[in-house]
Amino acid sequence: MSGGRSLSSAEVVLGFLEEAEPWRLLSPQFPSKVGGKPAWLSQTGLPSLPGLECEICRLPMAFLLQVYAPISGQDRSFHRTLFLFCCRTHECYTSNDSRCMKVFRSQLPRRNEFYPFEPPPEDEPPSDSDPDQSMLSVSGVKLCWVCGCPGNKACSRCHTVTYCGKHHQTLHWKHTHKRECCNQEASIVPTSSFLFPESELVTEPEEEEEEEEDDTKQAEGEEGTTDDSSLADTLAETDLEEMAMHETEDNKVFQRFKKRIAPEPHQVVRYSREGSPLWVSSQHIPSDQDIPPCICGTKRTFEFQVMPQLLNSLSVDSTGASIDWGTLAVYTCSASCDHNDQYRPEFIWKQDFSPDQHTQIKPT
Repeated sequence: MSGGRSLSSAEVVLGFLEEAEPWRLLSPQFPSKVGGKPAWLSQTGLPSLPGLECEICRLPMAFLLQVYAPISGQDRSFHRTLFLFCCRTHECYTSNDSRCMKVFRSQLPRRNEFYPFEPPPEDEPPSDSDPDQSMLSVSGVKLCWVCGCPGNKACSRCHTVTYCGKHHQTLHWKHTHKRECCNQEASIVPTSSFLFPESELVTEPEEEEEEEEDDTKQAEGEEGTTDDSSLADTLAETDLEEMAMHETEDNKVFQRFKKRIAPEPHQVVRYSREGSPLWVSSQHIPSDQDIPPCICGTKRTFEFQVMPQLLNSLSVDSTGASIDWGTLAVYTCSASCDHNDQYRPEFIWKQDFSPDQHTQIKPT
């Protein structure tokens, strides 16, 4: 997930949110981040509308996060980033329906036309270029002022602000542009209520679990409710009573999820290329047939998952309605195929909590 290290299938790397200086989240720093606008890797072949529309409501999706995940020893993947987009319309988040999400992969060899051969410096680069302009275009491709995705639809009055489509043009006009259009003193920095709050994704390996976990799992299988006491500090008493009276396979999977994340409750991403996801429920787990092969024909394998804890940092809660998920599992081409710097679509699987689990996971 960072540093170009090759990860074994057994190794899990955890991602956490952290504040960062804005320059560290720009494309030349190869960031992993959540929210804001995409820090595009390859500056050609960017995904755009209608490919970035929600397949349910057909509105433009918002950038959710990106994970920088180079593959050691594979030159074509020396730089490699996965970009995840999601719909902001809460009605599209029906149970276990992934059509409101999309994921794309971009990769470059070490020697490429966009970035220096040597790693970026640790210190802030000199301000001889206008960082605001980097938000507005990428290698001549004009970007949408609202979402940062390709857009060549310009404001008909000032002709300086571009959009991916009519929806974001209307959104920006109502938000600020009606007041700022043709005003040279208006702030050049694009701001948008459409974007999620921006943070850096920092990583650390997950610590090995104690050997006693195997004994705990065995006891679970024999007695069914052994884990209840270990969850007493995190689950409401009424929920514990219900679990004790009616232990199910779904409860066991959920308890395992809770137990596994308990040492690091603020994790928002789990990365384990060719590993296995940590499911929140025994229901709606994909079979091999549910994961389509890459468009090159190669099998896709699991790479990382987005945790429900991320929702607490997205400012998406509203009275009676919010975007939601249990976990989002991303599957990518196992060969990490190349396609002339084009952004490749990959596959995402949304698994939701069962109704009685939903209130038990989000930390306060």
